[in-house]
Amino acid sequence: MSRGVIGATAATVVILLTFLVYDLNVGRAMTRPPSHNMLTIEVTGHQWWWEVTYSGVSPRDRFTTANEIHVPVGRPVLFVLQSSDVIHSFWVPSLAGKKDLVPGHTQSWWFQADTAGVYRGQCAEFCGYEHAKMAVFVVAEPPEAYTRWAQSAQSQAVPPNDPVAVRGQQVFARGSCGMCHNIEGTQFGSHVGPDLTHVASRRTLGAGTIRNTRGNLAGWILDPQGIKPGVHMPPNQLAPDDLEALLTYLQSLR
Repeated sequence: MSRGVIGATAATVVILLTFLVYDLNVGRAMTRPPSHNMLTIEVTGHQWWWEVTYSGVSPRDRFTTANEIHVPVGRPVLFVLQSSDVIHSFWVPSLAGKKDLVPGHTQSWWFQADTAGVYRGQCAEFCGYEHAKMAVFVVAEPPEAYTRWAQSAQSQAVPPNDPVAVRGQQVFARGSCGMCHNIEGTQFGSHVGPDLTHVASRRTLGAGTIRNTRGNLAGWILDPQGIKPGVHMPPNQLAPDDLEALLTYLQSLR
């Protein structure tokens, strides 16, 4: 009797160990990124927005955007994740699970979008006062459309030729805007806040907080605390004509 129990127990242990080894091997195979044709995107979490940098085959192909990630359908994408301040968590539930971003550590994670669409993501780790307003949008599009978008995103901002937009650029330079934001092709090169080179082409402002319209942009510039309390962007007191000129300039950045 005891020999039968011992034999059954031993057999059970062997079976469980076999399943454990098999499960670990399958898990590694599923999480191991493909070795070819992979797009690499660096995502840095900030309080409370996402910095998104595309790594090209050469330094000149490298470009940065914010809070909106474009990916080609059918191509694996490797995300290199890091945080600049506190623990964040990158989560796009319709595409893949979540991955934590820990200060001082670099994480990697990959997925492949097989269906075109706009997928909403969210920081899934409480990271401070405006944690709930730290969204990200993944735009999965056909390879041809992605290539057109990437070529546009790599380009520098077109210099304004409209007199109102020219004045708006001067307002941008005189105020605090140029101290925090980068616009490729200009003298503005700070990376404290989101890159604004093509800000007018984005769907939202404030990491998904409000739609990117002229009226919302005006409210965001004048009183960001009233829209997203705790955000690090300061209020800006502008004369009506200066505000209209600044809006015209920013909306030209496509």
